Amino acid sequence: MEYAALYLFLAVFLVLLMGYPVALSLGGTALIAAGIGAMTGAFDTTLLTAMPNRLYGIVSNQTLIAVPMFVLMGVTLEKTRIAEQLLDAMSRAFGRMPGGLGLSVTIVGMLMAASTGIVGATVVTMGLMSLPAMMKARYDMKLATGTICATGTLGQIIPPSIALVLLGDVIGNAYQQAQLSLGIFNPKSVSVGDLFAGALLPGLVLVILYLVYILTTAILKPEKAPPVELGDVSFIELVSSIVPPLLLIVAVLGSILGGLATPTEAAGVGAMGALVLAAIRHELNLARLREIGISTTKTTAMVFFILIGASIFSLVFRGYGGEELVAGAFESMPGGVMGATIIVMLVIFLLGFILDFIEITFVVVPIVGPVLLAMGVDPVWLGVMIALNLQTSFLTPPFGFALFYLRGVAPPEVATADIYRGVIPFILIQLSMLMLLAFVPELATWLPGILYR
Repeated sequence: MEYAALYLFLAVFLVLLMGYPVALSLGGTALIAAGIGAMTGAFDTTLLTAMPNRLYGIVSNQTLIAVPMFVLMGVTLEKTRIAEQLLDAMSRAFGRMPGGLGLSVTIVGMLMAASTGIVGATVVTMGLMSLPAMMKARYDMKLATGTICATGTLGQIIPPSIALVLLGDVIGNAYQQAQLSLGIFNPKSVSVGDLFAGALLPGLVLVILYLVYILTTAILKPEKAPPVELGDVSFIELVSSIVPPLLLIVAVLGSILGGLATPTEAAGVGAMGALVLAAIRHELNLARLREIGISTTKTTAMVFFILIGASIFSLVFRGYGGEELVAGAFESMPGGVMGATIIVMLVIFLLGFILDFIEITFVVVPIVGPVLLAMGVDPVWLGVMIALNLQTSFLTPPFGFALFYLRGVAPPEVATADIYRGVIPFILIQLSMLMLLAFVPELATWLPGILYR
């Protein structure tokens, strides 16, 4: 039974590959494993008595209340045509310059990613809004599809995003657990705000690299991203389309980084602001409000259901000595901390092919996080590295989720091979960003150090 925890881990992934729901796979497999262990005397069932307290801790977690609020904010901006109006205005303003439509798609995708934080929603929305326009403008299909997929994944790294909220909460718990294991009984804390601050610079640098690539392609090979005449747009129309959603995102993020509000409070302000903005633009009615409410509830329920299943799994995994198994494996790896970190990043990258970021955040990070953090890894840097890593895995053929999302809404004349080849330059950009952050960790640690020292 020495490797029972490893067998449990493998069993969960086999069940997931069979197509069963994630939350039920995590919780159900763990409970079956606990039952088998109880009958054979290999598992102490008294550990399961901690489950009610864990579930209560999940539903009463103040940080996680930000999740439905951020989802509501993003869904409102998506469903009420605010993002569509923004893309239309920017496309008409910058379409005449080389690559202007691609640049507009990237910037709007960045704002959408920051507001929704869900890769699938952003890729699908941007695919429906921008791909037909780019096809009509005779953009190179590989450049068009690659741009949409890449910008859709920015929700993983650009705050405020749901991915960073969930990752921040998990990293914070892992950091406290790591310090307690080292005998530090007055542990330091890492907040979601720390992770927001840490991810801001890498996220903006990544967007700039995307823009530089698109602009360079348009200049060197103008036939791939030709200028397009989409009609005139007045200055007032452009400002009225850009400023309100931008101010909303800046207000939410600024209040968190400035220490004026917690992520949960800022998320509530953002959600209310999005609803008010939609009402002012006469884009909000009872039918649309009902649609927004249903979509928000479904996404929130999915997140918390997975979290509950992952909590049961992690409890049983620890009961079988999983933490000690992982710690021993890391300590025996060549290269010490760096070797262990590289292995973890590689595993997370590969898991990104078959699991969503939510599952990886709730299942993998609580297992490997405390061990790496106890070895001296900076928690903010680790969180941003994981977010960037997951973002890259969403793009990588043949299993990248973003590719499937775009394939599902793209017209039949768009070849799957074009989508796959189109993301390759963006994957190289993201891997370069990941390497840069690995060698220059100050990109993630400098801003939190300035704001929260």
